Amino acid sequence: MTAQEARALWLQHLAQERRASPRTLEAYGFAATRYVAFLEQHQGERLTVNGLAGVTPAEVRAWLAHLRSGERPLSPRSLSQALSAIRTFHRFLDRRLDAPNAAIALVRGPRVRPGAPRPVSEDQARGLIAEPALDPDRQGWEVARDQAVLTLLYGCGLRISEALSLKRRDAPMGPELRITGKGSKMRIVPVLPAVREAADAYVGEMPFALGPDEPLFRAKRGGPLSPRHVQATVQLLRGRLGLPASATPHALRHSFATHLLGAGADLRSIQELLGHASLSTTQRYTEVDAAALLSAYAKAHPHA
Repeated sequence: MTAQEARALWLQHLAQERRASPRTLEAYGFAATRYVAFLEQHQGERLTVNGLAGVTPAEVRAWLAHLRSGERPLSPRSLSQALSAIRTFHRFLDRRLDAPNAAIALVRGPRVRPGAPRPVSEDQARGLIAEPALDPDRQGWEVARDQAVLTLLYGCGLRISEALSLKRRDAPMGPELRITGKGSKMRIVPVLPAVREAADAYVGEMPFALGPDEPLFRAKRGGPLSPRHVQATVQLLRGRLGLPASATPHALRHSFATHLLGAGADLRSIQELLGHASLSTTQRYTEVDAAALLSAYAKAHPHA
């Protein structure tokens, strides 16, 4: 079996058994394609599965160096992600195609210091949600749709993909939503009255008749709303409001967590609401709100 055939089987495994997102499949597939192409050029012959089993740590390091110094050099974070994809590829080769390569574990990626999330303030979040109503070029149902999506991101801490995955049967919304996040992990998210009202307003004005299993949020011509539309809408809104480029749809999710933390919510609860697999991921929000935490400590601790 050739290395390219093994790559195709691996991507099929990720899509069908691991239920990886389209974005993950694209990134992993691209990394594996560049990896195999580099090795074939380096070795001067077509690579097989057995050849992949014999790849040395020096060859993997040479590949990383090539990515770091090519026409479009990758950042340390991107290099780390590419190496993670290749490690996943080799684990598949070991477990499914009986082609182990223990040497891959000897290769260390570049150190990546995780950056602190960059949320918007409460007033800025409210401004982003209210601003679509001031657009004279949007129809009433489009304004209601944009406001409903943004309210879900900020009020429930959803990712764009999670908000756009909601079906027509999910509205009208009850007191909670069942969300399927990364890795097909299910979580329960409380629905605030403001979120419910925004979703109901959109459903009341939406001009399309939808089946219960069709995506709830629709584009102007009736197709499913795309993540790109949400990103472009927030880009337009932040320009009007004079907000920085860090004010993205995902920043509303960061704001959800940061503002909860500032109001006294514990990290474990925020971890469950966000659907983080590791508490260390959620702990990044403590860096953002350290000043508020110290203030709360000073007010609440009996010996402060």
